[in-house]
Amino acid sequence: MSGLFGRLDVAAMLRDYPMGRAFLEGPAALSRDALRALQERRFARVMARAWQVPFYRDRWTAAGLEPGDISGLDDLAAVPSFSKDDLMASVAAAPPFGGFHGRDGDNAFAVFHTTSGTTGMPQPLFYGAEDREIQNLLLARAYRLMGLRDDDIVHSVYGFGTVNGGHYVREAVTHFTDALLVPAGTGRDMPSEQQVQTMARLGATVLVGFADYVRHLAETAEKKGLQIPLRLVLGHFGRGDRQAISDAWGGAAVYDWYGVGDTGVIAAESPSLDGLHIFEDAHVVEALDPETGAPVEDGHAGNLCATVLFKTGIYPIVRFDTKDLTTLSAPDPGSGINFRRMSGFEGRSDNMVKLRGINVYPTAIGAFLEEFGALTGEYVCRVFRAGGREEMAVMAEARERDDSLAEALSERLKRGLGVQVAVELVGPGETAALTQIRERQKPVRLLDERQVWH
Repeated sequence: MSGLFGRLDVAAMLRDYPMGRAFLEGPAALSRDALRALQERRFARVMARAWQVPFYRDRWTAAGLEPGDISGLDDLAAVPSFSKDDLMASVAAAPPFGGFHGRDGDNAFAVFHTTSGTTGMPQPLFYGAEDREIQNLLLARAYRLMGLRDDDIVHSVYGFGTVNGGHYVREAVTHFTDALLVPAGTGRDMPSEQQVQTMARLGATVLVGFADYVRHLAETAEKKGLQIPLRLVLGHFGRGDRQAISDAWGGAAVYDWYGVGDTGVIAAESPSLDGLHIFEDAHVVEALDPETGAPVEDGHAGNLCATVLFKTGIYPIVRFDTKDLTTLSAPDPGSGINFRRMSGFEGRSDNMVKLRGINVYPTAIGAFLEEFGALTGEYVCRVFRAGGREEMAVMAEARERDDSLAEALSERLKRGLGVQVAVELVGPGETAALTQIRERQKPVRLLDERQVWH
């Protein structure tokens, strides 16, 4: 049988990457030595496959590596990392798909999607049959860990079209749970007012999506006078988002998880709410210094770099530098999960603005805004040149505008960021056209107005 399902052994996948109680009693309970042995076996298969893919073979050969030089995970740092920039350069050199996929011979079948294009042109994404379904299984594992039940009605606001997100969530929930999924998509797919009316009519108990649009839907429901008794909100949240989102949705439990289109879910919270547990049976994660690329110690923020241990088909992933900042830490002994942890998303190193020698991450500013009840939490940053130096202004939406609020916010940002930035308060909804929050699953947070003169 051809196609995706003819290539799968689902029972074997569930044995190798269990979920629910089998996960907690299996991989999550492994000793560090037993886990390392499992990772080594899986890593050897990934490296063997990656050497067959032109993208890796050319990069590694140019770096002076030969097959067999990397004998295990202790040698991983000798492998050059790569980023989306390298993938897009591959696409430009060999359009339209680049040379980083291995669609050849027995590996001709692929599931194709793209990234959302938040940081540039959408990137092609390829998944082999088993790679895709294990990725789906792991997201279902994360949802189960965070409390998803089979009787839940799950309202999903991830985007569709060629973008991976909405399809990924739909497949995870429908393939590996009995919960009912309502694939609403973003505001571009279904207007926000219609979304909250649908949630109320169908009795949604779980909302999944990105923090910004999740918060926008709560405001829309409030304006419509709708009471939607959500039990869970599962998505991608910054440090300041959790309590505000829980309050906005009537006290719903809020859980964070992390992943990117290339890798699928990498880590997820558990009820212990003390960091995100990295699914180490499926991923090896490092934090890299954004400037040098060298691994940083636990407790220091760095670019999350992922090696995926189950992708041995179309697109193996060895040391993918996501450019997403996070901080790694040891396992939480009280959680019952022996996997290392990460802090979650702390901003993007390639969306950084350097002001007077200080690194400022626009995506991290939302945490400071959440401290002010008069602000809606919506904002956009403008970076520009003035008087021969770079400056940044934060345009923040406020329910009530006065000089004292602007001054208090300016002072809080100065203390939090370590540098002075301008503050402009605007009314609710006035940043929407700039952030595109009603249309995009990831709103724009930085407008670069700098002029480069030659």
